[in-house]
Amino acid sequence: MLTTPLSRRVFLKSSGGVIAGTLAFASGPIALLAPSRSWAMSLDTLDSRQGDMLLAVARHIFPHRGLEDAVYAYVVKDLDRMAGEDDAVHTLLSDGLAVLDDEADGDWLALDEEARMAVLAPLAESDFFEQVRANAVVSLYDNELAFAHFGYQGEEGNAGYLRNGFNDLTWLPDPPKPEGGYLPDEEPEAQNT
Repeated sequence: MLTTPLSRRVFLKSSGGVIAGTLAFASGPIALLAPSRSWAMSLDTLDSRQGDMLLAVARHIFPHRGLEDAVYAYVVKDLDRMAGEDDAVHTLLSDGLAVLDDEADGDWLALDEEARMAVLAPLAESDFFEQVRANAVVSLYDNELAFAHFGYQGEEGNAGYLRNGFNDLTWLPDPPKPEGGYLPDEEPEAQNT
């Protein structure tokens, strides 16, 4: 029996789907973390079309101008993992995506942004929508690529930002200094009388 080496493309195709893209902003903060402009994320349970649709749904629920699809792909990856672990989640996602396609005369992704939103909005109270929304709250915002995009510098340890960076806010006026100072162990200023 002859065996043929399994190429990466064939492996990805046979093991589920894949979502892929190219970073739109080659000089942005996310590009600095990425090893290349092209990215791909394999899916174990969902197919590529379902992955693309879920990425678009997550983008509609949490729209951020300039946020790369690569960040939204983390939402899809987590939903794919959950669908692989729980048949009910897999069915919920598959059925919800089928509803989107049905309401869009067969191809929700082919619609323009406004028409997609018009089809998605009535599902806002559905279990499908809630599954994607609840997952996206964590998956979308709790990763290094999102941190880079939004400018979050990460956790600073037990001292937090009291001593390091809490006052780097530049878009609001300076608040008045409290009587006891800003920091818990700060000595009150002596008043000149």
